[in-house]
Amino acid sequence: MGIRVAVAGASGYAGGELLRLIAGHPEFDLVAATAHSQAGHRLDTVHPQLTGLDLVLAKTDPAALADADLVFLALPHGESAALAAQLPPEARVVDLGADHRLADPYAWANYYGGTHAGQWTYGLPELPGQRERIAAATRVANPGCYANAIILALAPLIAAGAVQPADVVVVAASGTAGAGRATKAHLLASEVMGDLSPYRVGAHQHVPEIKQATGATSLSFTPVLAPMPRGILATVTAVPVREVDPQAVLAEAYAGAPFVHVLPEGRWPHTAATLGSNSCHLQATVDVDAGRMIVVSGLDNLGRGAAGQAVQNANIMLGLPEATGLSVWGVTP
Repeated sequence: MGIRVAVAGASGYAGGELLRLIAGHPEFDLVAATAHSQAGHRLDTVHPQLTGLDLVLAKTDPAALADADLVFLALPHGESAALAAQLPPEARVVDLGADHRLADPYAWANYYGGTHAGQWTYGLPELPGQRERIAAATRVANPGCYANAIILALAPLIAAGAVQPADVVVVAASGTAGAGRATKAHLLASEVMGDLSPYRVGAHQHVPEIKQATGATSLSFTPVLAPMPRGILATVTAVPVREVDPQAVLAEAYAGAPFVHVLPEGRWPHTAATLGSNSCHLQATVDVDAGRMIVVSGLDNLGRGAAGQAVQNANIMLGLPEATGLSVWGVTP
């Protein structure tokens, strides 16, 4: 027997990607996969891409997850905390939802509403000192998908004193999978195809998470829904404090990081290059007119932005090489 793992919320897009990664992980044994409305259904009827995994989805209940050494919670925001509180204290847990990301109860109430469940160890190992904190933790909060892309682009520049923490501006496009699997009229193919549309302009819930992780003091973030299933491309700009090569700052920050790649000069990230991988691609320059530093960040929102990041965190928590069961390389075309 390997390490026993379970997935709560296995019927969603992130849950399905987690199951795919777990099935190919050399150290993980899947002992439970649970769902709400899809409980009782065969897994391959919910996720046809997982045909060959002979499994029936169970009801999401603490008892169904209790035998796992590690539990992934791939539940909607606001639903993880109550379930996590009922799991055995010795079980390691990675929460893909937002319930335990924020330290500030006011920020939680302002952006999410409801009762703040408290902060867990933040699961972005490339931040200074964070890999060691994750290794020592039994409860880890996975970053949000947009937050992952933006933090990796911005945090090293602020930490190096290269840019002002105020007046950070971000425009980022995401595929429709980021909105979840529930049926919504504005996500129908007829509405999305051939269209770009902004949403939650000036009030996106990932803003406090990004500020908390990077040290930014003000952040204007405009998210855009793109006509593609998965992927995020974020353009992050900030005001320089001193003359410095932003690409060099990023390269130094991520030297030796297996999943963050600062691209050679002249090459810019694009979402297809990261599809199916746990990698984030970065490129940077200085705007010749405005003088602002620009970093473009690309990743797969279901891979590095959700399930892949969760498996990376689980590997670190369990003392495994962090790249175990994960791909650095994307799938294209």
